[in-house]
Amino acid sequence: MNSKLIRYSMQIAMIKQLLNLSLITESEFHQIKGKTMREYGIISDLTS
Repeated sequence: MNSKLIRYSMQIAMIKQLLNLSLITESEFHQIKGKTMREYGIISDLTS
């Protein structure tokens, strides 16, 4: 479970970087984040 959470966190950090560099839109960020959360079984995001 720990490695799965680390992989999830790394993916979220990477898409956040893309957003900060304006390489994706806010809408795209939320779409990708939602899909990633579903893939990893994350049901709540306390950072939003």
